[in-house]
Amino acid sequence: MHSFQLDNDLELFRQDVRTLAEKEFTAKAAHWDEHEIYPEENKNLLAELGYLGMLIPEQYGGLGLPIVQGAVFLEEIARTCFNTALVAQLYLNGPAKALVELGTEEQKQRLLPALIKGEHLIAISISEPGAGSAVTDLTTNVKKVGNDYILNGTKCFTTAGVEATHALVFARFGDSKGSRGIGAVLVDKGMEGFSVGKPERKMGGRAVKEAELHFDQVRIPKANIVVEGTPESSASFKRLMSSFGPERVGNAAMCVGISQGAYETALAYSETREQFGRPIAEFQGIQWKIADMATQLHAARLMTYRAATHLKNGFPDPLECAMAKLYANEMAQRVTNEALQIHGHYGYCRDYPLERMVRDARGFSLGGGTPEILRNTIAAQCYGRSFNQRRA
Repeated sequence: MHSFQLDNDLELFRQDVRTLAEKEFTAKAAHWDEHEIYPEENKNLLAELGYLGMLIPEQYGGLGLPIVQGAVFLEEIARTCFNTALVAQLYLNGPAKALVELGTEEQKQRLLPALIKGEHLIAISISEPGAGSAVTDLTTNVKKVGNDYILNGTKCFTTAGVEATHALVFARFGDSKGSRGIGAVLVDKGMEGFSVGKPERKMGGRAVKEAELHFDQVRIPKANIVVEGTPESSASFKRLMSSFGPERVGNAAMCVGISQGAYETALAYSETREQFGRPIAEFQGIQWKIADMATQLHAARLMTYRAATHLKNGFPDPLECAMAKLYANEMAQRVTNEALQIHGHYGYCRDYPLERMVRDARGFSLGGGTPEILRNTIAAQCYGRSFNQRRA
């Protein structure tokens, strides 16, 4: 049986991160959300303390720590400030981890040291107006012209698209169809023909803006090709999709963190709020809510740690990741909503953190694979075969 028991050092690390988050991030969490301001000062502090590079290999200036340590870190940050955790996720997982595993040596040497210092931020850009869950329907295209590549297309809902200095863009190489020919290129902010559209007005995660990215005849040098797609093969696409594992683990960890914060808030409130002459914690209806929240939270945490420690070829096992993210996404919605319910109308008011937690938790199940897509992934593993979702 694969073990995922956390050792004492990792639990001590958790306490250090919790202390940092409570001291530095709690007080202004509502401020970033209310005014939709990117938490630059928090990012700078994390860079100064070395946390942004904790999962980056040591040869590039990072700490080379395991994915599970990053999961614990994100959990504790999300417990106090979701927007700061969302920023950290971009540095620990997603595009940063994809570059570590899939990028060229020159790209790693060029980008990772500055990334660790917080000088760079790489956004991952996959979704398009006509291609969301159906990634293989993407139309953003790369054509080779001489020694360079020309990129054209539009991406949407790119997290940190406004603040990012670079974008890791999924694109179709040549005249390919379906999963064949899909690769990825790095686009630097300032490249001619690259523009950022108006930020989306989001329900949650409002301090880290999403935006459309537009590519009009953008000339991409060979040095910025991360994974070159081959029109006759889907191998490049499969390599790229493997990079979703760490991102999904990070997503699940943030779900656990925000739910832990909501649970603790509701637990404390139930001990002090009185109705009918006694604390509401003495009513069985409230006790059962707390018991269910604690149980679901515990299960999601164990699934997340299991996924974070069960690696194949450097990436978390796809099935473990799908299960952990699916359960954690839906758990976070249930737990934050129940925490709000325990607070009654106070929880619905913006003077309390619960309404913000409910809004932030809702977005987890939209990025990095929806619960519906994850269920398809899990079912394919159960049956031992893939099911074609496309109509004939």
